[in-house]
Amino acid sequence: MNLDEALARLEAAGDAERAAGAAAYHKAPRRYLGVTVPVVTELAQGWRAELDVEGRVALAAALWESDIHEARIAAAKLLTQARITGDEGVWRLIASWVPQFDAWAIADHACDAGGRRLLADPARIDEVESWIAHPSFWVRRAALVITLPWTKQNFPKPQDLDIRDRVLGWCATYADDREWFIQKAVAWWLRDLSKHDAPRTGRFLAAHGDRLKPFARKEAGKYL
Repeated sequence: MNLDEALARLEAAGDAERAAGAAAYHKAPRRYLGVTVPVVTELAQGWRAELDVEGRVALAAALWESDIHEARIAAAKLLTQARITGDEGVWRLIASWVPQFDAWAIADHACDAGGRRLLADPARIDEVESWIAHPSFWVRRAALVITLPWTKQNFPKPQDLDIRDRVLGWCATYADDREWFIQKAVAWWLRDLSKHDAPRTGRFLAAHGDRLKPFARKEAGKYL
């Protein structure tokens, strides 16, 4: 599978009316094909089965560089896998995409792939921490979205609890950030955490909740 073949498959699955709607919704200035996410996922899974890790990285890089909405989602889906032997190249590619984020859907799919690489090597959290002071709110937001796996563990190990507390520290830093997408990301992180670790979520809101925007505070405490 090469780039031309992959793009041809995506284009064949496109829909002009859906593409126009996606362009209006996402607003980022790039080409849209109008392919649904389930179809993109199915195509990417097929390509992933055909390729070794090096081939997946190469195709994902090329799809991303095309700057087509669905191709960028397909690039992320190619690399969304729990276990990858020799995954440093995968992580490096995903991390290289982060400064280019400019729309939530592409960012979230890429962070889904990246979160699995963080779980595989939690030491990569050090690199993610450098994103929290970035001038782009998309990069700052990515630090929370990519660490969402740590909100979902029912039986976290001590090192996982350390990471939870570390990310909650980032959330405290973000509490005064007035950007809507940052406030929404903080609320998302806390809301998901509250389902598995209500005490930590409650302590955070008691200490910092009054610094969040009202909608974020309400969303964060939805399940408490």
